[in-house]
Amino acid sequence: MPVVLRTDIQGIKLLNRGKVRDIYDLGDHLLLVSTDRISAFDYVLPNGIPDKGRVLTGLSVFWFEMLAAVIPNHLVSIDMKDFPGSLQGREELAGRSMLVRRADMFPVECVVRGYLAGSGYKEYTKTGSTSGVKLPPGLKMADRLPELIFTPATKAETGHDENISFETMVDIVGRTTAGSLRDYSLEIFRRGSAHAESRGIIIADTKFEFGVVDGRIVLADEVLTPDSSRFWDASTYRPGESPASFDKQFVRDYLESIDWNKKPPVPGLPEEIVEGTAKRYREIHERLAARPLPG
Repeated sequence: MPVVLRTDIQGIKLLNRGKVRDIYDLGDHLLLVSTDRISAFDYVLPNGIPDKGRVLTGLSVFWFEMLAAVIPNHLVSIDMKDFPGSLQGREELAGRSMLVRRADMFPVECVVRGYLAGSGYKEYTKTGSTSGVKLPPGLKMADRLPELIFTPATKAETGHDENISFETMVDIVGRTTAGSLRDYSLEIFRRGSAHAESRGIIIADTKFEFGVVDGRIVLADEVLTPDSSRFWDASTYRPGESPASFDKQFVRDYLESIDWNKKPPVPGLPEEIVEGTAKRYREIHERLAARPLPG
C-alpha cells in the first residue's frame, strides 16, 4: 500500500490534524485516521513510515478486543462497509481508520512506567525521582522498577506534555475519577505486559487516554502501540544497557547521532532508517497481535 502522509476528505469536517492522526467529524461518531507520519522531539518528520498507520490501527483494535472485559472502549468498527457511504472505497483509509463513538475526553494522559527509561531515567539520575515519585538509589538504565508507577501528564497540542502529580490530576478531574483512571491504567498495563511477555516483549512504559461515553469511562485513542509505548526485545534485554526496541527510539537514536539541534528545519530520514523503522513496527504487530495487518 502507498505511504499516506495526510488525508483530505471533501464534504466532511476535519476536526484536527495531529502529529499522526487526522480526525473527522461524523456527528455522534468520529473517524480516526492513522497516517504514516512520524514525529520525534515534538516535530513531524518529512518522511512517512510504510504501514505505520496500519500497525497503530491493528494493534489498538487488538488491545481493545483483549481488554474489553476490563473496560469498555470507543471503537465501533474498522470495516469500511460500516463507514458512511461517502467514505467507502477510499484506498487511503483502508486498514488505518477507526469509526469510533465520540467521547468526552479527559484532559490528562495516564502514563504507567514499569522500567526506568527515557526521560524517566534522565530525571532519576539528577533527582533520584521520576515524575516526582521517589525511587530507590542505585537503579541502572532499563532496570525494572520495584513496582509500577503512575505518572499523569497534561496534554499539549504542541510541544511537550507536562508531568503532573496525582493531586494535580485530582484537581483537574476529581478524586473519584482520578482514582478510577489510575486503577484502570495499572490493570491495563499489567494485563498487556503479561501478554507481551508471553510473546517475548517487555513493555517498559506507555500512556493511555480515556473519555466518557453515555456516562461511562471508556478507553480511547490508541492503546499499547509503538507510538505510545516503549517495547523491548526480552531476549536481548540487559539492565544497564539501552535495550533493542520496537518503537520510535530507533528514529530518536538516529536524530541524536546527527547532532540535530531539535529546531527547524526538520531533517529527513535516510532510506535505511525509514525501512528499519517500518520493519520494527511490522514486527511488533506480528509478535503481539499474531494476525495480518488490517486492510
